[in-house]
Amino acid sequence: MVSILIALSIILSIVIILQAIKIHYLRKTAREITENFAERLVSDTNTLIDISSQDKYMRQLSIAINTQLRLLRKQRRQYLKGDRELKEAVTNIAHDLRTPLTAICGYLELLEKEEKSENVARYVSYIKDRSNALTVLSEELFRYSVVISTKEELTCDNVCINSVLEKSIASFYYTLTKRNIEPNINITEKHIVRHLNQDALSRVFGNILNNALKYSDGDLYISLSDDGIITFSNTATSLDEIHVGKLFDRFYTVETARKSTGLGLAISKTLVEQMNGNITAKFIDKKLSIIIDFRK
Repeated sequence: MVSILIALSIILSIVIILQAIKIHYLRKTAREITENFAERLVSDTNTLIDISSQDKYMRQLSIAINTQLRLLRKQRRQYLKGDRELKEAVTNIAHDLRTPLTAICGYLELLEKEEKSENVARYVSYIKDRSNALTVLSEELFRYSVVISTKEELTCDNVCINSVLEKSIASFYYTLTKRNIEPNINITEKHIVRHLNQDALSRVFGNILNNALKYSDGDLYISLSDDGIITFSNTATSLDEIHVGKLFDRFYTVETARKSTGLGLAISKTLVEQMNGNITAKFIDKKLSIIIDFRK
């Protein structure tokens, strides 16, 4: 009886050891699949997942994942091709619009100098106003297409954010005060230097200040902290959380901003991200805050 129990114990021990070994190799294979799958998602390679295990079910899992990877790569190539073609089309359309618009505006200026009736003068004024709006849209569209289609990284250098921000505010100060917007400015005395593109940073600030001109109810708070966080905040009763959530979407405009192209903040977001920064919008108690983070 004792010998039988000993034999059963030995057999049970062998079974447990074999199961433990199998579980170990299954875990190893699962780690291989996890690591290979994560690598394939971020790398541009056609290599599929290969595992060392001969386990039937693990190999079936590997085959299923590889099938989905092939499909994902095919869809990704189609998306990249479509995205590239769309960007090229937008660039070409924006470029082609500029020449006839320039000619139209030139002829309108000549027409304004001619003698005309009151009705004709009024119609010419309407045409000129819409032509100017279309010119602004085409220029913004061209700038946006250049920003999103460029494959080269921005040329960056050590830039003092304080100086660029102060110059941007100064260039908009007259327009802001003319709209009865008195900026409340709080810029740290500490020089905040980051590796950025100065022209791109100026465009970002200019686009955000233009946004304040459209939506501010008469106030504007601008700050630069010691950590390199820039905040533009103003009361905007014409907005709500849904509008604010879409402000960075290209071509999105709010009804109260009829002259807006919907591209300014989209360009700002793209440029900030190209400079390894982060830009967000918040809407709390009817106050819109656009926050740019250039922390080290």
